[in-house]
Amino acid sequence: MIFTVSQNRLNLGTKIGITSICSANRFVLKAAMRFEKNNKNKLLIESTSNQVDQFGGYTGMTPSDFIRYVKTISAEVDFPFENIVFGGDHLGPNVWQNESAESAMIKAEDQMKAYVSAGFRKIHLDTSFSLGDDDKSVPLAPYLITERAARLCKTAEETYSSLNDGSEKPVYIIGTEVPIPGGAKEKEESIAVTTPEDLVETIELSKNEFYEKGLEDAWERVIGVVVQPGVEFSDTQVFEYNRANASKIKNKIEEYPNLVLEAHSTDYQSKIALSEMVQDHFGILKVGPWLTYAVREAIFALSDIENELVDIEKSSNFRHEIDKIMIDNPKYWKHHYHGTEKEITLARTFSYSDRIRYYWTNEEVITLLDKMVNNLKGIKIPNTIISHYLPIQYQQIMENKIENNPESLIISKVIEILKIYNSACGGIIEK
Repeated sequence: MIFTVSQNRLNLGTKIGITSICSANRFVLKAAMRFEKNNKNKLLIESTSNQVDQFGGYTGMTPSDFIRYVKTISAEVDFPFENIVFGGDHLGPNVWQNESAESAMIKAEDQMKAYVSAGFRKIHLDTSFSLGDDDKSVPLAPYLITERAARLCKTAEETYSSLNDGSEKPVYIIGTEVPIPGGAKEKEESIAVTTPEDLVETIELSKNEFYEKGLEDAWERVIGVVVQPGVEFSDTQVFEYNRANASKIKNKIEEYPNLVLEAHSTDYQSKIALSEMVQDHFGILKVGPWLTYAVREAIFALSDIENELVDIEKSSNFRHEIDKIMIDNPKYWKHHYHGTEKEITLARTFSYSDRIRYYWTNEEVITLLDKMVNNLKGIKIPNTIISHYLPIQYQQIMENKIENNPESLIISKVIEILKIYNSACGGIIEK
């Protein structure tokens, strides 16, 4: 089995947790591969149900397309493709919430078939969404959530069996975090933690539904439960992990030695907080926006460097131009950023939500970025300027750990974040 659990620890050699890379960004994936290539660990890469599906998702990629895309990157960086585990996050009827339950579930089943057929083997079953003909005046009944999740698991199992290719059997994640409607609010003091009672209900109802549908073998491959540990981020605020608040679910999961907890939205947590989470049986830490945030930091630093070194008529003027593109195409941020014009302008660049990440595949942005990178490749960036804009990367250049070129600088910036997670997943607390 891809992952097994023993004494509330994922069996990963010296590690007791694993980082889940939730991003399709090319720089992020290259950084993750280069980092784990040195560490010789398995690399868990996940895509979400709205990002990648049988119709292409917002990335334009089907599950098979996504795996081919990642395989191409792995060849570029000479990373062993067989060391990559692919996960599907929030697989279920999320995208089709406005359709009737049966219509949405049929499409969710087709989505599941596409994911499993393509080679995704870590499957998060998420059917917590109210669908078109569900009563939206009350929360969706837990029995209905688990019934639909078991239905999708059955589809996954049948699809896997039809492959008959000797590949690893799927492992499953159940449950979902319970976000505040509309996302975390700026003036909230904390995020409600999943209760032990809700955790037990999710596990026991799911087990019963699996057994009713003849999925006993699949139940043995349920390795984790998604809960809300009290971590989240808004545009300007990070809700940091408080292990005292999560102690009850930590204690409760210890009663299920074959399960770990999975934490979403762990972005921007401190190294200590992440390490405490792993020690408290959050064996899977998902991160995405923090990694593309690091990409944005590096690219904007390079844009400023370009403006220092390149004549204005030849410069890409990247920072200014991408903001214009975002203003002209506001669909990825206009419903997320609020406030004064100044506050919204700052959010487009500096928000923790990192809605700018949706624009890296825009053709105009790609052309601008290529222009900026080519401008900087054509000159040697003085170390003194790198020291000003990217001081950590300056030190790495001086120690001959990275090269002085745009891509190396961007990837190094992402690896800064990956190092934090790598340390945390060893359960090491560095104070």
